[in-house]
Amino acid sequence: MSETCAIRITGLEKVFPNGVRALNGVDLEVKEGEFLAVLGLSGSGKSTLLRCINRLLDPTAGHIEIFGRDITRVEGAELRALRRQIGMIFQQFNLVKRHSVLVNVLSGSLGRAGLFRSLFLSYTAEERERAQTALSRVGLGERGASRADALSGGQQQRVAIARALMQEPKLILADEPVASLDPALRHSVMRHIEALNKESGMTVVCSLHDIDLVTRYATRCVALRDGRLVHEGDPADFTIETLRHIYGAEAEFGFHG
Repeated sequence: MSETCAIRITGLEKVFPNGVRALNGVDLEVKEGEFLAVLGLSGSGKSTLLRCINRLLDPTAGHIEIFGRDITRVEGAELRALRRQIGMIFQQFNLVKRHSVLVNVLSGSLGRAGLFRSLFLSYTAEERERAQTALSRVGLGERGASRADALSGGQQQRVAIARALMQEPKLILADEPVASLDPALRHSVMRHIEALNKESGMTVVCSLHDIDLVTRYATRCVALRDGRLVHEGDPADFTIETLRHIYGAEAEFGFHG
């Protein structure tokens, strides 16, 4: 694993207009090639952290360096160029359901297109070929012509992964990507995210609830509680005591470590 820093976060704070402090002085480094899992209760700040990393939310204070560039200090073309290195996978798949699977995947290339092409969904032959390759990579090479809403939840999330691949990112942010899926489908999706990390060398930061998924897929894990970083370590060293520290006294239920 490379020791080059993919993400360096210092003093990160986010206070929403209603006064809620979602992040409170977070310091964190993520090395290139890591698969970092982010744990925490709902409302602990996990989603806010991921959205600050790619500037879907503007931090209140602190700095976030992505591959050596401070994303909190860039705007316009510089921000768009930096965001192209970051693929985002959401819990809700955010597909245009009336569009075909292939068109949904192609939309991942719009960040590299000009305004005219973006407005009219105009794609080159090379982009269409890349989209088809991305679909094949997630096992959906034969479903490009299907409407997105004709697919199962697990298949739709795999389309979202293929869409992220169209950006040709160096970093993947996955915000609870399997939380809305049936347990039987979760490993199917997680294995595709793992392949991006292990086979393509992409750095992955993934928020998760399921401890079994963390210990199976992550190379390192951190945890947030009330917007503060309260744990950092190797998933293999996860214990009941660690779980209680993050989630509270009743957290050992369902833990298989």
